[in-house]
Amino acid sequence: MEIPSFGPAGPTFEQAAESYLAHGGEARYIPPIVAYFAGRPLTSIHPFDIRKMAESIYPAHSNATRNRQAITPARAVMMHGYDRGWCPLIRVRRFKQDRPARPKPASPVWLHAFARQCDKDGLPHVAAVVLFMAQSGARISEAIALRWSEVDLNARTALLLKTKTSTNSVRFLTDEVAARLRDLRGTAKGSDRVFRYTSRHSVNERIRAVCGRAGIPHKPPHTCGRHTFATRAIELGMDVRTTMAAGDWRSSSVFLETYVHPRLNAGRLVADRFAMDAFDEI
Repeated sequence: MEIPSFGPAGPTFEQAAESYLAHGGEARYIPPIVAYFAGRPLTSIHPFDIRKMAESIYPAHSNATRNRQAITPARAVMMHGYDRGWCPLIRVRRFKQDRPARPKPASPVWLHAFARQCDKDGLPHVAAVVLFMAQSGARISEAIALRWSEVDLNARTALLLKTKTSTNSVRFLTDEVAARLRDLRGTAKGSDRVFRYTSRHSVNERIRAVCGRAGIPHKPPHTCGRHTFATRAIELGMDVRTTMAAGDWRSSSVFLETYVHPRLNAGRLVADRFAMDAFDEI
């Protein structure tokens, strides 16, 4: 194996980056970082220097971009240098990021307006796929893969084959969704796909167009589907574990962080419940 030769100050950042890439490292964001640290020995680069590099390369970008495209790749190169014994271990703090705003799920009013516009436009399969996702928790990839052989309208069930969790999952249909699927089946025209679509992007384009005509905010498939299912189930009084099982969620931390929203005046609501419970016991 060829042993690299270094100058009197030891390996440079560029040499460490070359070794990092040669051993399978991700190259996408490396070039501008290498250019910034051109000729700098690894041992002369400190956490402050890496943060200043991120601000210099991405002066008008968000902290999230700086973290993703500068801090993370530079830290990976420095860690590779440490692994090879070329520099001491350093710890680089990421820039503080604002938490992204949570998308708002579709309300019953939104779903009603969306379905009504679909019916007006002669797009029953678009209304059906959105309502199916919103009322069963199916992912868009699972919905467009659904075949008629996997739907039992008498039992009002749909079998989702090999979902994201790598196991089959049975979903139960509401009366509204079952009725719409019966109508679709009568006009299937030989297609085995329940909702006709083969691409999630095509579904999103249709949703966007329908929302524009209906004068309602655009909500992508995950927001008006799976996100709506989880949020509405919790709002209707279902407990977290039951809702997770119904929608085939496996991670409770992801579910709680993403889909469970605290109510307004939460402290007052809890205090009032305690007061009512105490009154009932008297």
